[in-house]
Amino acid sequence: MDAQQTYILMTPNTDSYCTIASLERAEIAIKSSRFIASAASVATKEEALAYLQDIRKEFYDATHNCYAYRLGMGGLNFRFSDDGEPSGTAGRPILFALQKAGVSDAVLVVTRYYGGTKLGVGPLARAYAEAAANVLTLCKRSEITRTTAMRVFCMYEDITTVKRLLTQYAVRYEESYGDVAEFVAYIPESQTQDFSDNLTNATSARAGVVLVEND
Repeated sequence: MDAQQTYILMTPNTDSYCTIASLERAEIAIKSSRFIASAASVATKEEALAYLQDIRKEFYDATHNCYAYRLGMGGLNFRFSDDGEPSGTAGRPILFALQKAGVSDAVLVVTRYYGGTKLGVGPLARAYAEAAANVLTLCKRSEITRTTAMRVFCMYEDITTVKRLLTQYAVRYEESYGDVAEFVAYIPESQTQDFSDNLTNATSARAGVVLVEND
């Protein structure tokens, strides 16, 4: 039976985490077996499984396509599969490689072409771990920050003060000007209340802020 497990746990209270920013591939050969590791950045479970299907189509004649993915803050939404290999020899080592690299929102598939010589449980697990680690060393990294969109309104006399706070807190912001100045700011989730309080205090409550509703 295929070893396959999915977990979704609570996310810790922090705003940023690391993901991979490039599609990469690496290959090793051990006792005539080929291990081809492919890694990609994904945002959802559906994207991860779609990438897995692409790999399966590409390597349609492979013996196994084992994989793991991690999603979200801390990679606490994850899944792995041995795809027919002995339990614990493929999916878990691939997952541990992602964890050791400190990346989330990532999927890693290791394709095996069996070479005719059995490796044994320990060497097989090490082969999957090595292939996974090798491809991750090639991957560029990028940071993802979870933010809340906030709309800020202020009079022109407070623009300098508001922009100072936006520079301090916002990952990015957009501005427009009419009867009043308006900004849409993307604030790290854990800092939204602090930003709102400081905005109120710094402008003596002349500036207003509301959450931007998702469509």
